[in-house]
Amino acid sequence: MNSIQMVDLRTQYDRIKSEVDQAIQNVLNSTAFINGPEVKLFGEELAEYTGAKYVIPCANGTDALQIAMMALDFKPSEEVIVPTFTYVATVEVIALLGLKPKFVDVLPDTYELDPAGLEKALGPKVVGIVPVHLYGQCSNMEYILEFAKKHGLKVIEDTAQAIGAVYTFSDGKKAQAGTMGDVGTTSFFPSKNLGCFGDGGAMFTNNSELAEKLRMIANHGQKKKYYHDSIGVNSRLDTLQAAILRVKLQHLNSYSASRNEVADRYDQAFENHPNIRPPKRAANSTHVFHQYTVQVEGASRDELKDYLQTKGVPSMVYYPVPLHLQNAYLEFGYQFGDFPVAEMLCKKVLSLPIHTEMKTADQEYIIQSVLDFFN
Repeated sequence: MNSIQMVDLRTQYDRIKSEVDQAIQNVLNSTAFINGPEVKLFGEELAEYTGAKYVIPCANGTDALQIAMMALDFKPSEEVIVPTFTYVATVEVIALLGLKPKFVDVLPDTYELDPAGLEKALGPKVVGIVPVHLYGQCSNMEYILEFAKKHGLKVIEDTAQAIGAVYTFSDGKKAQAGTMGDVGTTSFFPSKNLGCFGDGGAMFTNNSELAEKLRMIANHGQKKKYYHDSIGVNSRLDTLQAAILRVKLQHLNSYSASRNEVADRYDQAFENHPNIRPPKRAANSTHVFHQYTVQVEGASRDELKDYLQTKGVPSMVYYPVPLHLQNAYLEFGYQFGDFPVAEMLCKKVLSLPIHTEMKTADQEYIIQSVLDFFN
């Protein structure tokens, strides 16, 4: 048995090597390394795939979040509601722009933002909400959008882990993750479901004026070269990465299907196990399983992690410390006990290997290793 990977990018590349190599060679031949035609084509193809009217590629997912907040004219000292159980980038850009995060707890089974926390977090300075579609499924967007509309708030979806997930509204309308709020943002970090071979990101919107603003800010605040209409940043998806992403976008549905097959096998293996709580599928969203994250009950998560390591099985803790208790964000005045679900999850969650190239024999070994620990 080959070594087990959390994400097997090598085998994934080998399967599409000829397509990717040709795409890279085409860019090398053109020498259009910055803002080459592949960037525009990728944006158009991703818009067609997601159903978003406009897709603006950029350098990475963190930039996408920052540019979105700049384009929505969030001002220093204003406040943005954000879940405390997520990756730091989501709150990092809030602090960098002089805004204040208003943390909310998450649900204990789907790990998504708890809608009940929105009312508590509301205040006169709150201007926006950033729902994070954690691990691969959408937050309760119908409730979040209605709440935002009622209180005049902007919604920025963090879709870095859920590209391709589909949300169904109560009236039967369907929409892809990232296309429901004012702006959607995503990352193309290599391990993402749609990942490039470096850094990359994108923003989604259905508003033409906002699309123009996002595009302008990402390009030094200019519409026309050397004429700067606003303060901007330098955030470009380079042409090589766009070419790679164009190839991989054609395989994204099959990647999602493969991840779901792996998740289904895990679900079946751990069903009704007294010490392992599989992730719950949200009722209104499909799941693309960027991560397969269980909760360890009645035993030490860290001891299980260490045991799996001795068996050659990697695992990861996403995330060991909630954002409101991170040293960098203590200045915002939150304390231990403020968000008990997130604090509990940080002690219990463990993500098991899941990827598009998972061999059944490898997964059976992973499952047996987990079960052996408890036996």
